[in-house]
Amino acid sequence: MADQSWITQKDHGDGVVEVVLEYAPVNALEPARLMGFRNVMNDLSADDDVRAIVLSSALKVFSAGLNLKQAQHFDLADQRAIVDGLNQGFMALFASSKPVICAINGHAIAGGLFFVLSSDHRIAVPRAQFGLAEVRVGVGFPAGPLGIARAMLDANMTRRMMMRGQPIDANAALSAGLVDEIVEPEALTQAALDAAREFAQIPPAAYAAVKSQLRADIIARITAAIDAERTADLPWYTDETAAAMARMIG
Repeated sequence: MADQSWITQKDHGDGVVEVVLEYAPVNALEPARLMGFRNVMNDLSADDDVRAIVLSSALKVFSAGLNLKQAQHFDLADQRAIVDGLNQGFMALFASSKPVICAINGHAIAGGLFFVLSSDHRIAVPRAQFGLAEVRVGVGFPAGPLGIARAMLDANMTRRMMMRGQPIDANAALSAGLVDEIVEPEALTQAALDAAREFAQIPPAAYAAVKSQLRADIIARITAAIDAERTADLPWYTDETAAAMARMIG
């Protein structure tokens, strides 16, 4: 099942389409919603009239990742479904041939950070924080998000974020190249649209070709890892996971 009801699309003209995430309160990630996001991204990527995509949130938080209150009770089928959703949703974004500008108005944590890492140009507000908290909630990384993180973060930033699980602020993210710009909240939408219109002026076939040159080998490796992960068909959780999630919820 794929649920697109949490996503609104806005046509800003000039080939610029905004994809707005709005699943209150924190754009929590669930299998059906991730599959809906996959479908939206695939449709936009295949549309010749779309020249650039802006990815934004209508909420105070960009995305806080999994709903831990729900996720701590996942059975084996639920675990496999969320891993598949994370893999397919974020790979559809990462592999899109279109320029994707991410307008980050709040925290992007755990799975929520992969909206940022999978985008091509990232603009954040000063209060935004960025983290990969999976280790603190007792899970590893599905093959898709893991491959994206390795491709988009340098080795030391990957070590710091993945192995400690603590967030960094917007200035640290800018210094690390995780984001490209910091703007005040009232300027975020316009900055993202300005960037999208700039990207939209690039010849689309050339942009798609260059993006493929940069990512095709990475995508092939990630796809092979996803296939191997699916074939192994192992649980995502360990004996530690439910208790770790419960501690995080408090």
